[in-house]
Amino acid sequence: MLFDIFKKQEKNYKDLNAENFKNGIQQKDAVIIDVRSSGEFSSGKIKGAHNINLMSADFMEQIKHLPKDKEYYLYCRSGNRSGSAASVMDKQGFTKVYNLVGGIGRWPYDVE
Repeated sequence: MLFDIFKKQEKNYKDLNAENFKNGIQQKDAVIIDVRSSGEFSSGKIKGAHNINLMSADFMEQIKHLPKDKEYYLYCRSGNRSGSAASVMDKQGFTKVYNLVGGIGRWPYDVE
């Protein structure tokens, strides 16, 4: 239908504040993914994070090989790119995807 474009897209990933994100990344199956550029990543990251740049040409190829039974905690600088990445992962069949609201800019804990 023509007016379907105005329907709100259902999102199956979850937005988390910093405290809930911190609690989540301590779980056994948690995988932390920083979707920023490698330059941003090297300037400071959440401990244990893997860098998969959302803007890289091979982003889809990289996430395609991730196991779907893990929990994925995504962040970027402000939460926008990681929200987009979470949406992409959701559409690829990942069921446990979490986005850090406000990104690393709102992360009150240590970075390395």
